[in-house]
Amino acid sequence: MKSENYRLSEEYAKELDSSDPLKKFKQEFYVKSGQYYMDGNSLGLLSKRAETSLMKAMDTWRDYGIDGWTQGEHPWFYLSESLGEKSAPLIGAKKEEVIVTGSITTNIHQMVSTFFKPSKSRNKILADELTFPSDIYALKSQLTLKGLSPEEHLIQVQSRDGLTIDEQDIIGAMTDDISLILLPSVMYRSGQLLDMKLLTKEAHKRGIFIGFDLAHSIGAIPHSLHEWNVDFAVWCNYKYLNSGPGGVGGLYVHESHLGKAPGLAGWFSSKKDKQFDMEHTLDHSHDAGAFQIGTPHVLSCAPLLGSLELFEEAGIENLRQKSLKQTRFMMELIKYELNGHDFEMVNPSNDSKRGGHICLQHKEAARICKALKDRHVIPDFRAPNMIRLAPIAFYSSYQDIWRTVQILKEIMEQEVYLKYENKRDVVA
Repeated sequence: MKSENYRLSEEYAKELDSSDPLKKFKQEFYVKSGQYYMDGNSLGLLSKRAETSLMKAMDTWRDYGIDGWTQGEHPWFYLSESLGEKSAPLIGAKKEEVIVTGSITTNIHQMVSTFFKPSKSRNKILADELTFPSDIYALKSQLTLKGLSPEEHLIQVQSRDGLTIDEQDIIGAMTDDISLILLPSVMYRSGQLLDMKLLTKEAHKRGIFIGFDLAHSIGAIPHSLHEWNVDFAVWCNYKYLNSGPGGVGGLYVHESHLGKAPGLAGWFSSKKDKQFDMEHTLDHSHDAGAFQIGTPHVLSCAPLLGSLELFEEAGIENLRQKSLKQTRFMMELIKYELNGHDFEMVNPSNDSKRGGHICLQHKEAARICKALKDRHVIPDFRAPNMIRLAPIAFYSSYQDIWRTVQILKEIMEQEVYLKYENKRDVVA
């Protein structure tokens, strides 16, 4: 007869692994033996497919030189569009609505420049107080460029608990003077997943454009951006999409807005058949390609070709279901094994509200993370007191999760963390 706590045992973790329909994908990634990588929500691991597609791009450069722009397996001139088409199913978009280009911050600048047209009565941008700082820097810059005061014209919805944002508070802030809204799909600290469908519906009722930063949801959570009528979205590809450090980002614009002139124009905003006419008047594309600015970063785009193959094979719905199951398992283990060690689990427990990572608060968080790393667990620290742990459906096993929690328990019981300074490194 199995014990009452069997579902918290290593044997049960092994049982879950043996019946996992996605377990074969772990061998597709370079996972260090004896290491428990729980930081894929910051930088995903390298896959063999991504490595192969990068090396193929190098081969094309070697074999074709300048002709690589129009020849080879993946001609560079059309690479951003090709990757946009492959990315579209992950966010529930049409292929013409998506382009792989820029970075999150440059794409925010592009989207705000395109959609924010302040008038006398509508001249404010709505965001929240918990979003990633770069998003706020971009919004303040855009307001300043338009001669508006960020202090007056950027409204940030306040959190009731310092961790999450209530959707009703966001809706309540959708006043008549708001022109545009930018929000994260998932809060980068607590892992709260916002109801994008509801927020988009409420924004549009009031004649407000709304966009989302998908950094912590794309590749982890299914989306239906086109169906929800989301106006625009931006994201990076190096977290759950495993495209490599600093990998090229992406953006989405709903088809109802295709044909808009880009707020920030550049050579690659052109219609493909007009680009080399070299005219000084832009004839911009009428798909998401219009919102490109410069030449595609080919060698940074290339790993995404291989990475997206894995998503096509695994299916984003299947990855989400495994992710939810894994984070539930980790939450149960933490509650049981770490009881009495002053951890506060602050990520949502409800599946419909939780992104892809677990968030723990502890006053000794920085030194605990250092102790974990020295024991081959790779966590993520966020000042002042947060530990983020992200089991990744592609390459984290249930046994990895079980071992991670056991190592954390040992660190706390033996007070190993006390020998480390409770201060973040230069890069947390």
